[in-house]
Amino acid sequence: MDISPKWFISLIAEQGVSLTSVQQEQFEQYFKLLVEWNERMNLTGITERAAVYEKHFYDSVTLSACVNMNEVQTIADIGSGAGFPSLPLKICYPQLKVTIVDSLNKRIQFLKQVVQDLGLADVTCVHGRAEDIARDKQHRDNYDLVTARAVAKLAVLNEFCLPFVKTGGLFAAMKGTEPDQEIKDAGKSLKVLKGKLISTHNLKLPNEQSDRHILVIEKMAPTPREYPRKAGTPLKTPLI
Repeated sequence: MDISPKWFISLIAEQGVSLTSVQQEQFEQYFKLLVEWNERMNLTGITERAAVYEKHFYDSVTLSACVNMNEVQTIADIGSGAGFPSLPLKICYPQLKVTIVDSLNKRIQFLKQVVQDLGLADVTCVHGRAEDIARDKQHRDNYDLVTARAVAKLAVLNEFCLPFVKTGGLFAAMKGTEPDQEIKDAGKSLKVLKGKLISTHNLKLPNEQSDRHILVIEKMAPTPREYPRKAGTPLKTPLI
């Protein structure tokens, strides 16, 4: 079996993760499943091997440069799509207990197949809208770290994601474009949903050199009872 590209292994090592041969094979198997399933359903527009490793796998793991993943036990990935960033992080940090929430059942079926074929333990894939799942006591105010990658504007993401974060936990919003205006527009949602922006990080992909931004928000208090609002409302009328 092919294993991960050498440049990828080297860059991951710079993040403090020495990939074993098993982990390298898990990444390669993930890539093959992504391409295979992508022929039947729209998971990604990126299917070339080097591009998947850079724009999906490496991009996901850059979160570990902004958050100490060794201190994280539970992570919820909201609107995960094809499993990014949570499954690459899970491969690198096997101790993580991962919950993935996605509204499209086809994607959930793909993710379950990846989890099964890669032999990943402690990964739960939940089909549903974030606004509905966040009202479940099992998930509300419960996770050390919550992530969202290229899902929506920050004012909307705060309402999708902060209800999942436990008090003192973190929400990491992974962005491509310059986030200054989004941060400005998200002031009200941060206040209402008890979040505080504690750091912003600007990174570049190693080969393409395109910009990535990671916004790290701390949850200061439990989610007010009236949030999140019913499914669809945060997108239609953001807290701005």
